[in-house]
Amino acid sequence: MSSFDDLECFRVTEEDHVATVTLARPPVNAQNRRFREEIVRVFDTLSDRASVRAIVVTGEGRAFSAGADLKERPGLAGEEGAYPRHNRLVRASFDCVMECEKPVIAAVNGAAIGAGCVLALCADIIVVSENAFLSMTEVDVGLAGGVKHVMRHFGQSDARLMIYTARRITGPELYRMRVASACVAPEQLLETATGIAKEIAGKVPLAVRAAKRSFNVTEELPLHDGYRFEQSQTVALSTSEDTKEAQRAFAEKRKPVFTGR
Repeated sequence: MSSFDDLECFRVTEEDHVATVTLARPPVNAQNRRFREEIVRVFDTLSDRASVRAIVVTGEGRAFSAGADLKERPGLAGEEGAYPRHNRLVRASFDCVMECEKPVIAAVNGAAIGAGCVLALCADIIVVSENAFLSMTEVDVGLAGGVKHVMRHFGQSDARLMIYTARRITGPELYRMRVASACVAPEQLLETATGIAKEIAGKVPLAVRAAKRSFNVTEELPLHDGYRFEQSQTVALSTSEDTKEAQRAFAEKRKPVFTGR
């Protein structure tokens, strides 16, 4: 089993089939190369780890993540090939969350700015603190990015408002806009997110993974093609031991015991 003892930017704990990934790069969890390399490693590992069925990601301190570490960016312009390598790693740092086979719940505890905002939006489920906010500040520093990720969660007008103005969209506003599934007091945030993760962890693991696969594959597909893919997942699951066990347990009114088969 892979160890996370040498991580510099994250802490990872695991309990009751739920892994908690804490962004831990003081003071504001800014994302540099090391951060991105580690997040890919963490989520790729947890995606494969049989004991993990759901993941909570949150930030240490007052910020979820204040975005990219801009101190790395100026040097990129002077080296041939630097920007393609940089951009590829940035994409991977988001893709690893979206492509992780386990559902990811973002517990947004504070500022989620730029790349930090995008990271939160890559989660399957978003829970925010009352004092948290999302903000895309690229236009303030002469950059552009994150539009597609924002448009996955915000309505057309709100997405453009957010991108064009770089406004802070607060926790209560995110809940009103249906970007977040819950907005709670800061002291209740982790408990709320972990509660959702534990609820997911109690379901048939293979079925949850298939459901996430369906979300990822069908997002851009027409209705007919998307539903056909979902049906193929159900057919594949129907012969699994865990599906049979779940159905037996339901009939016998007992808690199922899953083996991952």
